[in-house]
This record gives sequence, C-alpha cells and structure tokens, in this order.
Amino acid sequence: MNITGRQMRLYAVTDRAWAADENAFWAQVAAAADGGASIIQLREKHLEGDALLAQAQRFVALCRNRGAVSIINDSVEIALKAGAGGVHVGQSDLEAGRARQALGPEKILGVSAHSVEEALRAQAAGADYLGVGAAFVTGTKTDASPISRETIRAITAAVEIPVVAIGGITRDNILHLKNCGLDGVAVVSALFAQPDVKAAAAELRQLSEKIARED
Repeated sequence: MNITGRQMRLYAVTDRAWAADENAFWAQVAAAADGGASIIQLREKHLEGDALLAQAQRFVALCRNRGAVSIINDSVEIALKAGAGGVHVGQSDLEAGRARQALGPEKILGVSAHSVEEALRAQAAGADYLGVGAAFVTGTKTDASPISRETIRAITAAVEIPVVAIGGITRDNILHLKNCGLDGVAVVSALFAQPDVKAAAAELRQLSEKIARED
C-alpha cells in the first residue's frame, strides 16, 4: 500500500468551472493544498495528448512544492510521463489490474467503487485506495446515483485499504458520514466553488477528522 488513511483526510478533485482564467485555476489548486488537501486529483476531461501532459507537469510541480500527493484522472500514460504520485481510474476506465501493471508497484492506484464486489475486485487488482459514492446527490456527475450509508459501511468493513467518500459532500452534510468507517472525503465544488478555497479546505479538513476512522 502506497498511501495511508491519514493522507486521505481531504482529497481535492479539480474543476475549472469556477476559475475565471488559467491563473485563477492554479491559484485555487495551490489554495486547496495550503488549506489542508493532502491529495489532489487533476481531472481534465476535455484535454488529451500534449495539452494534458503540459497541464499535468505543471500540476505535479505545484503539488510537490506544497507537499500534496498528485493524482491524474484516468491516464496512466500521462501520470507516468508527468511524474505524478499516481492515477485514479473509474469502473469504465482502464481495468485496475492493467493499470497496476502499467504503473508498477510504487505508484498510487485509486479506483472508484460503488459496491462491495467492485471494492474487493479493485483491492485484489492492486488498488491503494477507493473512492466510494456518490455519497449524496451531486451536480458534478449527473449519472452518479447516491449509495446508502449501509453500502459505504459494508465496503469499508470489507477492504483493508483506505476509503474516501465522494459525491455531493459539503460542509453542511459531511458529518452525516460519521461512523461509516471512512478515512476521509473527496470534494470538488465544496472547495473550488467557494470564494476562499484555502479557508474552505481548512474547514473541511477539520470536519473530515471528525468522521474519519482511527488509523
């Protein structure tokens, strides 16, 4: 396992939708790290090839300078070329076992899971952590249906790797995830749609500590 539960307390997933321009976007990413996001995923669905690689290289450098773990969404190739900490794949992306084979043993592999079966399969394939959800109704992924607290608890009880909840999590509902066995939360708009990203990250980090299981 290449990452600990404590490193997963606050997991930020980028979204340019709330950034006025390129400079504002990178300022938001930096602010998230400065506020307490210890792991950050670069999610750029509209980019590929050299354009994505250039963004990934800048992202990796920023995370490294601020002590955050850098994760690239979907692309193992880009993650390796950019020197990222690892990659995150969904159930419809590259199969986890193939992703692990391509990454090698040292890089971090995260996998999305929505059931105990998917979670156990991902763990067996070499996943270092799971992103489980949607925890609540979310506008980021309109096709993601919320899963029950019981399902989240069943997943966290079934696996030995860290688990974060994702999907619709805000400062107002995060405490509803207490006693689910989670190691932290992954958020998008709860950080990047806020006027003060650093302050939002600091508050969410504190709240996440309250719902996280003991390491």
